[in-house]
Amino acid sequence: MDAFDKLKTHLLLRVPLTDTEVAVVLDRFKEKKVRRKQYIIQPEFVARTRNYVVDGLLRAFVIDNQGADQTIQVAGPDWWISDYGSYVNQTPATMFVEALTNGTVLQIEYEDEKWLKAANHKFETLFRIMAERSASYQQRRVISSLTQTAEERYNDFVARYPTLAEELPQYVLASFLGMTTGFLSKIRNKKVKKLH
Repeated sequence: MDAFDKLKTHLLLRVPLTDTEVAVVLDRFKEKKVRRKQYIIQPEFVARTRNYVVDGLLRAFVIDNQGADQTIQVAGPDWWISDYGSYVNQTPATMFVEALTNGTVLQIEYEDEKWLKAANHKFETLFRIMAERSASYQQRRVISSLTQTAEERYNDFVARYPTLAEELPQYVLASFLGMTTGFLSKIRNKKVKKLH
């Protein structure tokens, strides 16, 4: 299955589109190969694209006042990633979006997405569904960071996204879950000991 077939499957699971409508949407996307450690969005530059991950791993992160990076979002295959504040408002980005591995993304530019939304209510519905899912995910993440222990956050993440939990570098997963790599190691070692 090629990159565009994967995106087509993804879109059709969300909105019933005709073959012609699918072709119109896919025509607005461009395929981009990314290399490990490559930035596709950087602070102070406007995020021009919304990115669908075909394969590989990416993350969005900020640098705090102490110079440490804080992972805000992670994305594996069949996920979307961008600096959404920058993309939606077309203002300078505040986050880096970095490839953690070599991979492929399909990118749509802001103006193309805007054109699609105006052209067909089904396309507008598609992007609204994506926005609602993203908002719901971010809300769940904020609530878990305020109400769960670090261990509970880790267990919840592993239960929901076992493949991603295995594949993400430990420092990224720890940062995403709001803990140090040392603390994440302790949690993982504790789980391993329970299994034996």
